[in-house]
Amino acid sequence: MDIATTGTVAAITILCYLVGVIVKSISAIEDKHIPWIVGVLGGILGIVGMYVMPDFPAQDVLYAAAVGVTSGLASTGANQVYKQLTGK
Repeated sequence: MDIATTGTVAAITILCYLVGVIVKSISAIEDKHIPWIVGVLGGILGIVGMYVMPDFPAQDVLYAAAVGVTSGLASTGANQVYKQLTGK
């Protein structure tokens, strides 16, 4: 995996994280629903990324969706790491 590929996957993770934070702050959605929201968003972004980015690490729709979902769910893990480190 090269730098460009890592950057595209990290971009999906960051976008999903930001959407999760925004959804949590402006809506009455319970926290338990945020992971599947960012997972679905990641899957959609993965499929879009496959068609838009020439260096995307997937060549078929199923693999692109899996990369996206994994990246989206990684954003919830990043949120938990932040919470544990800051004590919030």
